[in-house]
Amino acid sequence: MLTLQFVPHSEITDLNSEKKIQKLLKIVREEKIILLEGKLHSNEKSELIRKTMEEIDERFKGIEIEELDAQAKDQAFLQKIRTVFINLLLGSRRGLTIIGPASIIKEIKKDPDKIQLFTEEQKKKKKK
Repeated sequence: MLTLQFVPHSEITDLNSEKKIQKLLKIVREEKIILLEGKLHSNEKSELIRKTMEEIDERFKGIEIEELDAQAKDQAFLQKIRTVFINLLLGSRRGLTIIGPASIIKEIKKDPDKIQLFTEEQKKKKKK
């Protein structure tokens, strides 16, 4: 069964970078695909990838991550300034980030207006 977990921006906004990464990795290790409101800072994204690489083993194959920016490309100049100001005050809530286990996500295709997520059928685990 494929499980998607929505993580609202308010759930991670007060966490420091390390706690955010721990929370996100914990969810992904439970073989869930995260739909994160907003985007991670570039240093958080890099650290998430680095931490993931350290934890790869027989059972955990890594992550796939992609961001969709909700900012319109043809915004007027004043609207762009307003958006930048709001992001500085409230954090980067605009957009969507998808993070999931590489064992489930086959491919993520992105174009400026959408993300397509292709998954693989999970193999049934053997009971002992």
